[in-house]
Amino acid sequence: MSDVKTLLIVEDDAGLQRQLRWAYEGYEVVVAGDRASALDAVRASEPQVVTLDLGLPPDPDGASEGLRALSEILALKPDTKVIVASGNGAREAALAAIAGGAWDFYQKPIDIDALGLIVARAFHVHALETENRRLAARGEAAGLGGLITAAPEMLRVTRTIERVAPADVSVMLLGASGTGKELLARGLHDASPRRDGPFVAINCAAIPETLLESELFGHEKGAFTGAIKTTAGKIESAGGGTLFLDEIGDVPLPLQVKLLRFLQERVIERIGGRRAIPVDVRIVCATHQDVDAMVADGRFREDLYYRLAEIVVRIPSLAERSGDAALLARHFVQQHKKALNPGVHGLAPDATAAIDGWGWPGNVRELENRVKRAVIMAEGKYVTAADLDLATDGAALPINLRAARERADRSAITRALAQADGNISGTARLLGISRPTLYDLLKSYDLHG
Repeated sequence: MSDVKTLLIVEDDAGLQRQLRWAYEGYEVVVAGDRASALDAVRASEPQVVTLDLGLPPDPDGASEGLRALSEILALKPDTKVIVASGNGAREAALAAIAGGAWDFYQKPIDIDALGLIVARAFHVHALETENRRLAARGEAAGLGGLITAAPEMLRVTRTIERVAPADVSVMLLGASGTGKELLARGLHDASPRRDGPFVAINCAAIPETLLESELFGHEKGAFTGAIKTTAGKIESAGGGTLFLDEIGDVPLPLQVKLLRFLQERVIERIGGRRAIPVDVRIVCATHQDVDAMVADGRFREDLYYRLAEIVVRIPSLAERSGDAALLARHFVQQHKKALNPGVHGLAPDATAAIDGWGWPGNVRELENRVKRAVIMAEGKYVTAADLDLATDGAALPINLRAARERADRSAITRALAQADGNISGTARLLGISRPTLYDLLKSYDLHG
């Protein structure tokens, strides 16, 4: 994949063409003055992002030619991010363009800095989508257990797990519900020397306390009422492979003692049995609870904690994973549309904006459930924010466009500053803007580089 960022500017005003051509550093800029030359440029240059003035000749005072150009550009290159321009009185045309697949719009007269940020975000989203398609085509999905991510915060987690996988140590995954703890545990197993052995998972919170010991350690025939045959437990069934103990924080204290004994001696006794059974298994556990606080309160044994947490991996929430919410939403739309609503093509721009701005307390699980419902409810080709039920639920999202963009700009600049360790040149490069523009934004938003 080429690293060149190509921006096509479709504008019939020669003066504005020159102004826009020189406004963008770091991009390969191509200019077209009408629909035909724009289509030629799309075929020749394959731009990732297009800025398109809807008022093109021979209809400079209307939008028919611009809307036709939008449709034909997206027909040629559906993944292109097209940002349309509209005048003060062209709100209906802008809405028609968004409904037709435009990624965003800006209003004339042009604010170069504001447009520059929209363009930079468009390139960033295009890059994320392209990388996701590349990984999906290779069957890797970020190289670990089918996980789909392009967020630096999550990629650091996957790299940690890939480094830990070959070492036969116990791993504790800490993260909120719905962050993908079991998916990462499976990825760890698949990347380990035990990959040909079984992967056995048990949710310790989903099994009644009276049955959990039997589920883990098994039982002999006649050990208790209803034990009509000898049954191996999950630990024994995972021999030679990996045992995943989800929600380990819910294991009661008496059972913690027995689990600790197994981890120390690597042998088990089934309930009602007298024979010591050696088991070679790797333990991976997970919880959404604050285990340190549980240890301090005496609700979780400290010696067991240190046996289970030889390596601790903290998984970020979806809200902390830069750009992943929209990336995953697009994946879920493609995954579910065939079975639920084949007429759906993708996400509308307002849906993407709402997804980016939502807090996702339920993390990836909440996102997938909302997308599945939205695909079913969608009446048009594109899932909208209303279909996602984020238009009304997301009351915290700013309705005013300028406020919404300022919120997104602040978030993007803050993340870029963190990734570049506060280096201004590096931050500007990540954002795709010039240093002077970045300084102006830092001053405008009272941010500190």
